[in-house]
Amino acid sequence: MGSIHLTDLRSIARSGGVILNRTLMLIVPLIGSPFFIFMSFEWLVHMKARQLFILLSILVTLVLIALGTVYPGVFWSFLLVGPLIIMGTIDICQKRHTIKRNFPLVGRMRYILESFRPEIMQYFVETDTEGRPINRIFRTLIYQRAKKTNDTTPFGTQMNVYRSGYEWLEHSIFARQVREDEMDPRVLIGGPDCTQPYSASLLNISAMSYGSLSNRAILALNKGAKLGHFAHNTGEGGISPYHLEPGGDLIWQIGTGYFGCRTPDGHFDPEKFAVNATLPQVKMIEIKLSQGAKPGHGGILPGVKNTEEIARIRGVKPGTDVLSPPSHRAFSNPTEFMAFIQQLRTLSGGKPIGFKLCIGKQEEFIAICLAMKNTGIQPDFISVDGGEGGTGAAPVEFSNSMGMPLRDGLVLVHDTLLKMGLRKHIKIIASGKIFTGFHLARALAIGADLVGSARGMMLALGCIQALECNKNTCPVGVATQDKRLIRGLDPADKSVRVYNFHRETIKSMVEMTAAAGLDDPKDIQRRDINRRVTTMKVMDYEEIYPTPEEGS
Repeated sequence: MGSIHLTDLRSIARSGGVILNRTLMLIVPLIGSPFFIFMSFEWLVHMKARQLFILLSILVTLVLIALGTVYPGVFWSFLLVGPLIIMGTIDICQKRHTIKRNFPLVGRMRYILESFRPEIMQYFVETDTEGRPINRIFRTLIYQRAKKTNDTTPFGTQMNVYRSGYEWLEHSIFARQVREDEMDPRVLIGGPDCTQPYSASLLNISAMSYGSLSNRAILALNKGAKLGHFAHNTGEGGISPYHLEPGGDLIWQIGTGYFGCRTPDGHFDPEKFAVNATLPQVKMIEIKLSQGAKPGHGGILPGVKNTEEIARIRGVKPGTDVLSPPSHRAFSNPTEFMAFIQQLRTLSGGKPIGFKLCIGKQEEFIAICLAMKNTGIQPDFISVDGGEGGTGAAPVEFSNSMGMPLRDGLVLVHDTLLKMGLRKHIKIIASGKIFTGFHLARALAIGADLVGSARGMMLALGCIQALECNKNTCPVGVATQDKRLIRGLDPADKSVRVYNFHRETIKSMVEMTAAAGLDDPKDIQRRDINRRVTTMKVMDYEEIYPTPEEGS
């Protein structure tokens, strides 16, 4: 080892002194003496954030320049510091966001954290029973059934069985064994005037348009419907090639925009309707009056989702926001509405014709029922959508504060038809947060003949409830038209998951029916479902919603 001589130590000290001297010569004039810093401490504390940012930016810049004159490598620090100073300067100069102007750089953290809030809530904050719009228990159950993994639960229920609103189905000590031939219960839809009735599954895919969903999502849904022999509602966006290619049964929904049967000026075109209505895949036609997520408001397709292909299918201009009218132009009163139903039945060759609505003014539905009696024309089915229904895009006030919830609307429709002697030939389809066998059984008990599920099927496709349906940024390629995101969705795999979810949900409902000692799902009555209305009081649905006498 070499030894350090006295001359070497002197050289090192001399170099250090030069560095320190140069640094102090630049810094001291700027920040003053220690006495000045002490005297101005209170001023620094009360300095505004943007003023403090400016001062710190200047000091950091000068210090780095001073050090860089001795150690050139320090200049690389500007690759990190430079963009921060630039962003902070932009924050101070802009006038759109007050918090960023008053708190440069730091204010940006609010927007960053806010953008991650849904994920933070979903992954770290919410409990299994508190998630919204769909809690984790139901999401997990759908994923498990779609993937055919273990869907049993350990250690008992997580539900608070003594809270108001808890519900259960009564079981029987004479529960029976389920037979294999019971696993696919069907409902025949079609009244006396229908020449092509349709045998429908108890669980079907509720209305979701191509445009709201991606082409691969539509392919997967329809192929799943084909595998499980259940129906796929097209939504009001019309029939696309992706609905037709797999060959699954379709319920063609006709909305106020008349997509697929539309004249250039937006009116109903009978000739175009007849072409699509007579397609072999189209089993039923549904006239959409309103939907639960935004009743009284027309459908919304953001321009960012309106591609050239979607615009061509709908007969609109690509890249523009597509806002359907809030009401139909083909009819303006209940009597004209019945005539329109008859027109569609004739043009379709006698296929089942029905309509979908979320109940609003009760007297308007009663008026429709009176028109049925006066004209002798009846729909083959009525789809009741609850105010809790979901959609890709809806005004907040409409989604939160308009439309009757499903259970109340379903009871109103069933009981009104029963009172007026119209229930016999009209089937009722219920939709609105139906995810499990119990949800299905409850809907049947209240008055439905069959149900539709939209968000349940989306979750089976792989939806993670990212809540970005209206932004065209769905990370799993379900509710987007971004080709980069759609590419990750494999229709062959996801169609099997849709099929699995349908089959396992039907199976659970049939098993619950057998556990209640009933021979058929249609035998479930309101008295079989109990609801805790207060901590100390339980009522069955027959007590809550007494069933009226037929024809009363």
